[in-house]
Amino acid sequence: MEQFTEGCIRKVCTECGTVNYQNPIPSVAAVITDDEGKLLLTKRSVEPQKGMWCLPGGFIEMNESPVETLVREVFEETGLKVIPGELIDACSKIGGYHGDVIILGYTAEIIGGELSPGDDAEEAEFISLDKLPQIAFRSHTYFIEKIFSK
Repeated sequence: MEQFTEGCIRKVCTECGTVNYQNPIPSVAAVITDDEGKLLLTKRSVEPQKGMWCLPGGFIEMNESPVETLVREVFEETGLKVIPGELIDACSKIGGYHGDVIILGYTAEIIGGELSPGDDAEEAEFISLDKLPQIAFRSHTYFIEKIFSK
């Protein structure tokens, strides 16, 4: 049944009283530049926003920290090994393709690997800031602007 608890309507088990919290899915995105100041972007090979460019990143798996996810996702999508840097900020997308999502934006530094698209990226490329394509997600645009407007 549904009842008002902790400030909003939530589903609650009528037998044991356990609250069914429906929280956003956590994810990460990485702002990474090369030695020339070009930004690493991936072209999506899957929905949502298939064919558009975005920052490398993805969903946090069970038993994985946000920075572990960042390292894994960047490698899966670009072939590059990174060290996570500073947390840029957090954003949310309510009612999106995958439901409600919270996105943590981080900087990261390349420490190895070879640029090669993989996983759900059909392309991975360093792009000059003055030639950036339209970015697939508002949160990614926000992270990019927050870093490069300093």
